[in-house]
Amino acid sequence: MDVWKKANQLSIDSFHLTTPLPRSEDYALTSQIRRSSNSVSGNIAEGFGRKTKKDKSYFYTVARGSAYETQSHLEYGNGVGYFSDEQTERLFLEYNELIHQLNKIMKALS
Repeated sequence: MDVWKKANQLSIDSFHLTTPLPRSEDYALTSQIRRSSNSVSGNIAEGFGRKTKKDKSYFYTVARGSAYETQSHLEYGNGVGYFSDEQTERLFLEYNELIHQLNKIMKALS
């Protein structure tokens, strides 16, 4: 699925973005971004493996929520000066595209 590939790449990009964060953020922002971004592709995969439209839609909805959560963490990281405006804007826009793709999938399931 292209949407899973995009989510997986964004998770990798988010991982690399958080690598230079201070160690004091290891159990805070670093962990939150990595978990929420990884949750997107994980929930897409789980939804793909489900049998019913209702189950599929549920996991795609959770994936979409995790994408929004990741965007929130990115904005915070930008606000405190950890990420540049360019880094934040690029990933934010990529997540918007992913959210749009998920919305189309969920609409097709309803």
